[in-house]
Amino acid sequence: MSIKGKTIIITGASSGIGEATALKLSKEGANVVLTARREDKLKELKKKIEAKKDHGKALVITADVTKKQDYKKIIEGTLKEFKSIDVIINNAGLMPLSYIKNLHTDEWDKMIDVNIKGVLNGVAAVLPSMMEQKSGHIINISSSAARKYYPGGAVYCATKSAVKMFSEGLRQELAPTYGIKVTSIEPGFVSTELTETITDEEIKKELMPMVKDLTTLEAEDIAEAIYYALSQPDRANINDVYIMPTEQKE
Repeated sequence: MSIKGKTIIITGASSGIGEATALKLSKEGANVVLTARREDKLKELKKKIEAKKDHGKALVITADVTKKQDYKKIIEGTLKEFKSIDVIINNAGLMPLSYIKNLHTDEWDKMIDVNIKGVLNGVAAVLPSMMEQKSGHIINISSSAARKYYPGGAVYCATKSAVKMFSEGLRQELAPTYGIKVTSIEPGFVSTELTETITDEEIKKELMPMVKDLTTLEAEDIAEAIYYALSQPDRANINDVYIMPTEQKE
């Protein structure tokens, strides 16, 4: 099914998976609403998209997903510009891995706020419009960490497990009644800025050499998976996309 002309909100669009997804979906003719905190990066991405012939339009709205009032700005701006909201991709996330014993509690709080509350805020913001039009697609970026704990990832894994389970609850409650599809995207290691948020020195020493030797996924691989989920006919809901680097064991 074509996504040409569809309106898609992408959080965390300033880099990584969000940026790659915006480029991919706009190439397919979708109008993309680019939201993140780094306005300069969003504006650069908008220029890149709109310089391409036959791509969809791009709208920049700077926002913090942890703030409900910022979502009001996103929704109002999107409806004013494009008249509808067809898809939201809840991509914004943090991964400051740390061992529990080191008590990086401020980082735990940030992960809960962005990885869980940010997704809840996004869903709450778009639901009234999607329910009214009886269509839409909610895509939540979870992780392979939602399925299996790994050292240093206790809180991160917990947040991504929450996103995965919330996605299934959304699907069961919304798809049959309102025609709103829901997809959980669950990648393994992806080459993005996520690891730059790690401050725990033990994790850096133990995890980073392993990642360095691994041929990771690229952000474009996840963008392709998202497009696959979006391009299915109305009768088909892709519930989960579990995508791992070929070289990653677990």
